[in-house]
Amino acid sequence: MLKLDDRDLEILKVLAQEARIAKADLAKRINLSPSPCWKRLERLEKAGIIEGYQAHISLKKVLPYVTVFVTVELEHHRAEYFQKFEQTIGGIEMVTSCWALGGGVDYLLEIVAPDIDGYQRFMDDLLERGLGVVRYYTYVVTKAVKSRSAPPIDMLAAHYGVEKSGS
Repeated sequence: MLKLDDRDLEILKVLAQEARIAKADLAKRINLSPSPCWKRLERLEKAGIIEGYQAHISLKKVLPYVTVFVTVELEHHRAEYFQKFEQTIGGIEMVTSCWALGGGVDYLLEIVAPDIDGYQRFMDDLLERGLGVVRYYTYVVTKAVKSRSAPPIDMLAAHYGVEKSGS
């Protein structure tokens, strides 16, 4: 794991909220001259800490859709079944997120579909693929209360005692 200091974390915080910020403005915001700031940014990118930059799209202003969370339980708990399920899910655009869970449920999926009928067609197709889905529960999102927030960088840094930098 790359050792980060408070300036690195500040770069991450700013980028998590404003990915399109100009590099010069980023340098000003974190109180560094441009060259050292860019070197830090490049180091964070090369280390894979910054995985990419993306826009947050207000889909409701473009097209109608429904967001559905689905918990999935697999019949068999062997590596090959998990791998097959994960490979399949990874290739389906409608699945916007998927998490493997510990506890009574194996996976939590976030699905964006054109409507409930489209979601159900997706599930019917998924069940027909022979992935060993034994049970699933559907939770339709009625409104987003909080989503796509920046990670709690300050809280985590404080917990792990990230040191202040001198540069």
